[in-house]
Amino acid sequence: MKGKEWYQADDVAEEYDDKRFSEGGAFIDRREKEAVLSALGPVDDKRILEVACGTGRFTVMMAQQGADIIGLDISPAMLAQGREKAKQVGVDDHVEFMRGDASRLPFPDDHFDSVFAMRFFHLADRPVTFLRELRRVSKGQVFFDTFNLGSTRVIYNWLLPMGSRLYSRRDVESLLADSELKLETEAHDFVLPYGFYRQLPQQVARPFRQVDTALGKTPLGDKLASVSYWNVTK
Repeated sequence: MKGKEWYQADDVAEEYDDKRFSEGGAFIDRREKEAVLSALGPVDDKRILEVACGTGRFTVMMAQQGADIIGLDISPAMLAQGREKAKQVGVDDHVEFMRGDASRLPFPDDHFDSVFAMRFFHLADRPVTFLRELRRVSKGQVFFDTFNLGSTRVIYNWLLPMGSRLYSRRDVESLLADSELKLETEAHDFVLPYGFYRQLPQQVARPFRQVDTALGKTPLGDKLASVSYWNVTK
């Protein structure tokens, strides 16, 4: 099953968070949320768009932080999960979930203070088209992540049920140049791939995460990292 079809399946949406962010996957969830909050900074009263919001992990978090946020996704099943999540924590009246196509965002130019997309570009069949759209609707800031070529991600990438695009640094630099975006800050993490953590109970995964973090701080860390976070501006 190809990426878009796999992603929109109802059963995938229902199991998405449990399969990826429970047990050892909690370390992934924590790091990703830290990356988003660190890049976007204080979001109180900011107008923010999350593209490919999925089940609303970040959308709801941003609403809890005081953002005026819209979460856009192509999957009705994923959006339903996000709405339920927002309702459970009492922010359903502060966040809007909308179905839409990331290649044709239904917003005017310069509409949002910040735009971000997590867990998206590894599924993007036209990354330049998508990034240009993120740029168009943002007043300045765009934040996104990539899975990296030359990392341990390659080891299990072929096992995934959907295609997964991996990026070299040169690929990202070319993508930014073609989208007329400037790199402001970057961060790299997870020498061990995500799939490794998701297979382990949290207590077993903890010491591996500690070693992973320590290795990431060495000169080889950035080169071996399987995930990169890119904070860019117009």
